[in-house]
Amino acid sequence: MGVAKSWRYTGKVLVLAKQHHHHNHNFCKHNKLRVSEHHHCLLWSPSETGVVGGGGLRRRISWTMVCGMMLFGLGLISFFTGHLASSDLHWYSHKIVVKRKKKVLSSSAVPVDLWKSKIPNFYYGCSERGPFYAPPARQPRSNGYLLIAASGGLNQQRTGITDAVVVARILNATLVIPELDHHSYWKDDSDFANIFDVDWFISNLANDVQVVKRVPDKFMRSLEKIPYSMRVPRKSEPQFYLDEVLPILKKRHVLQLTKFDYRLANDLDEELQRLRCRVNYHALRFTKPIQNLGRKIVMEMRKMASRFIAIHLRFEPDMLAFSGCYYGGGDKERNELGEIRKRWATLPETSPDGERKRGKCPLTPHEVGLMLRALGFENNTYLYVASGEIYGGDETLKPLRELFPNFYTKEILAGEELEPFLPYSSQLAAIDYIVCDESDVFVTNNNGNMAKILAGRRRYMGHKRTIRPNAKKLNALFLKRETVPWGAFAKKVKAAQQGFLGEPDDMKNGRGEFFEYPYTCICKKPFKLSGLDSNYNGTHTRTNLTFNPEADSGYGRNEEDQGVHNVQYIENGGMIGNHKSSPSSL
Repeated sequence: MGVAKSWRYTGKVLVLAKQHHHHNHNFCKHNKLRVSEHHHCLLWSPSETGVVGGGGLRRRISWTMVCGMMLFGLGLISFFTGHLASSDLHWYSHKIVVKRKKKVLSSSAVPVDLWKSKIPNFYYGCSERGPFYAPPARQPRSNGYLLIAASGGLNQQRTGITDAVVVARILNATLVIPELDHHSYWKDDSDFANIFDVDWFISNLANDVQVVKRVPDKFMRSLEKIPYSMRVPRKSEPQFYLDEVLPILKKRHVLQLTKFDYRLANDLDEELQRLRCRVNYHALRFTKPIQNLGRKIVMEMRKMASRFIAIHLRFEPDMLAFSGCYYGGGDKERNELGEIRKRWATLPETSPDGERKRGKCPLTPHEVGLMLRALGFENNTYLYVASGEIYGGDETLKPLRELFPNFYTKEILAGEELEPFLPYSSQLAAIDYIVCDESDVFVTNNNGNMAKILAGRRRYMGHKRTIRPNAKKLNALFLKRETVPWGAFAKKVKAAQQGFLGEPDDMKNGRGEFFEYPYTCICKKPFKLSGLDSNYNGTHTRTNLTFNPEADSGYGRNEEDQGVHNVQYIENGGMIGNHKSSPSSL
């Protein structure tokens, strides 16, 4: 017969004894104990006695004594492990509070300041070099001169310049000031020195890579062949540069990398990612004329309002053509944008309706205005619109102007001072860049180069409010706009935009492009429960930092310096403004 096991008490210890199945089962049943399918009796009944092995005499043991001994044992364990247990309890309670606080902060029922995130004081930009960061190679120890030909518009070129510095570091090469694209859609003849402060760029990166303005003439004359040119694949890993590019550089001594945009992998080691941040947020400083005019426009906006929104509409013909979207302009629109689209020979055929449903189409200026009014921005809010040539001109902008009459552009505010910059689209874009970066709220209308670059910079410089339309969800709402009451429409817009308002916790490791989410360069300040509580209740306590990300940013102030004090809130999934009527009635 099978054998079952039961726990028995000997007077000092509990021992495991064996019994036959039927005896064990009957005993457990008699004492009303739980029996498993294998007839394991889990514990003796309180009224029963312990057994001395070998069929010895039984004697009564008080159940109170058993419980007392168990409690005494637990007490000893607690005594010897008390410190560890309390530490673990503190850690878990800390995690629970943080998690609960984070959940509360992101809850739709919690008031959210439309103009400024409540928790950016817990984050700061950090891109310092590590303690074992090696100095750059100088001539003649350098592996050669690296020439870079950047492509695209201003911000596409900016990504190329940033990555060029990192590649020079990887190759242990001397970087020559990059050449800018003069043959792109914008036909801008600006050189690097017309947009960026060259001397600042060289000196600021002196501890990272050696940068020179040109290859020395004497060295060029000594070369037997002209510099070798090559184009590397997009998103190439550092190892590719070491395996495929470095041998050519060592052999030819001067190497040019052409059409250099997004030619370096998104994910790099921490030191290289932080180098990206030092280049992008500190070394690339605009020239004095561009800085001065950008600052003047910001001051003009501040004279009229203590805070303002900057919108990068990106509703230019090239953007619409590239997107493959359709906006109701009939054959005229299809033909015009179709001709522009031919410049990208490799673009596939797309369905305009399909692209819009996928959220790949920029919102119209009217839709941007409706989104902002639905979020809670009132019609007396001041807008700065950063844009080039808007497709459809003033007629396209008219609905946005009606929603927000306080509508300004660099052309309106700068007047004659803008004339020297008019032939140069990249310099005009640089002016818009400064004003957008200095704005209290920045609104992007697509996920293009300028949107990514500015969103990343604003995160690095203190998580200034950046709103990116959730185009995929908003598209469905705009299609039903005429049949949905304004209140219900606004509530749905607010719900759709949760997670798209530029909060610090929107940024996660490995999410998206590093230029938009520079997670390696965002650090958290030491955590204090009291600090979080006081901050959450509206009283901010800022700790002093040894690293000041604004110290050499080249222009402008962070949001703290701009005097942003007024508050509007989100309630029940949306933001509260004083606006109560539909903007269509204005």
